[in-house]
Amino acid sequence: MNLRVVIRVLGFIAVSVGVAMFLPIAVALLFDGDDVVPLAVSAAIPLAVGFPALIATRGKKVDLGAKDGFAIVTFGWLFAGLFGALPFLLTGACGNPLDAVFESVSGFTTTGSTVLTDIEVLPPGLLMWRSLTQWLGGMGIIVLSVAILPILGIGGMQLYRAEVPGPATDRLAPRIQSAAKTLWAVYFAFTLAEIALLTAGGMSLYEATCHAFTTVSTGGFSTRNASIAAFDSLFLEIVIVVFMFLAGTNFSLHLWTTRHQAPGYWRSEEFRLYAIIVLLAAGGITLSLVFRSGYEPGEASRVAVFQTVSILTTTGYGTGDYLLWAFGAQFILFLMMFLGACAGSTAGGMKLMRVVVLMKHALTQTKKELHPRAIYKIRYSGNVVGEEVMTRILGFFLLYVFLYFLAAFTLALLGLDLESALGASICTLSNIGPGFGTVGPASNFAHLPDAAKALLSFNMILGRLELYTVLVLLTPSFWNRT
Repeated sequence: MNLRVVIRVLGFIAVSVGVAMFLPIAVALLFDGDDVVPLAVSAAIPLAVGFPALIATRGKKVDLGAKDGFAIVTFGWLFAGLFGALPFLLTGACGNPLDAVFESVSGFTTTGSTVLTDIEVLPPGLLMWRSLTQWLGGMGIIVLSVAILPILGIGGMQLYRAEVPGPATDRLAPRIQSAAKTLWAVYFAFTLAEIALLTAGGMSLYEATCHAFTTVSTGGFSTRNASIAAFDSLFLEIVIVVFMFLAGTNFSLHLWTTRHQAPGYWRSEEFRLYAIIVLLAAGGITLSLVFRSGYEPGEASRVAVFQTVSILTTTGYGTGDYLLWAFGAQFILFLMMFLGACAGSTAGGMKLMRVVVLMKHALTQTKKELHPRAIYKIRYSGNVVGEEVMTRILGFFLLYVFLYFLAAFTLALLGLDLESALGASICTLSNIGPGFGTVGPASNFAHLPDAAKALLSFNMILGRLELYTVLVLLTPSFWNRT
């Protein structure tokens, strides 16, 4: 591992976090808030750490290797979470340092779980920073998943090359640079478009910006305690649903389709499954709400569509408390928490790309029971899925399920009831935000013991970085010089 390169990139991340705080500082000054000084101090600390690191590691440019990539990705998100916790701690929003780290990690991983009990009393500058952490984390995840993970071979992410054309290289640095430049434009365009539409729908520019930040990143932080339900606007809900759906789509697919260098959206197997799941899940929840919960059909469909897209894209916004719904509707949402949306999006979860391949693998094994001598090839977007990729996907699936139950078991040992333990585990591992039980959409995570918050913070990073990226650093072989 090239330690100089790793330190240099981490220094750049620290500087970026510090510079990003200038926006909430400006908002605090504009609203004459009392959070100006805490935000300024919070910005100064990562700048004081990052600039010396950049200066000390100046030298000839070196291409990043695989070990460098693993270290930068994991420690980069960890550093961002630690530096991002400073505003929550210094403003007094979080009295406990662990609570501040939890809130920051939840932001940068675009999870949306919170330990804050009354959001609306917080100063505007801090709330802007809270939203901005998700926007920065969402863009970081896109660059990570499109530029780095396919090359590192994380959990079968090489299937990107079959789904969406793009530059191929064995070097990380040129790939990251080319991906970042093009994807930033798409991400930024979506953000500006949503800000304009939300403002036109009656939101203030400040709140429209905050919600656009947390929609295109599928993060789910809101400036209101009641989330999107506080605005009670069908127009705003439609706008947010559309942008949640777009953010849950492979961003490379957005890019290449607009350039007419790839087939349309519907030619993508993953996108087709994504759209079908939204329709079927929303339809099933609508029927449950009408026949089991006494909703009017119009209101039922409105709530069902919003909550379906919010959970499937792992955004976590709410327009109602789904824990009050019939069990059938809750179960549909619970299943979608495992799935997530498309690979290459800002969504969390296992990703539908893997689900498509796993479904085909299961079907192939069924056929082999009838025709054991036949040779079947699994294809994804017209390309044959190799044995190595299939093995990685199966391994990722089994590891995901194992870690989910391990975290839930640990949370139960720490005192959570079964429903809360299962809900907290999946909502953090899949980066959703609200869960079930005492961590449902009408609750928060403030009441959990510190050990549980620490575990769930790790869970958020683990799920956001596709498991292997973090776990490989825990193996002794990673630190060997050979």
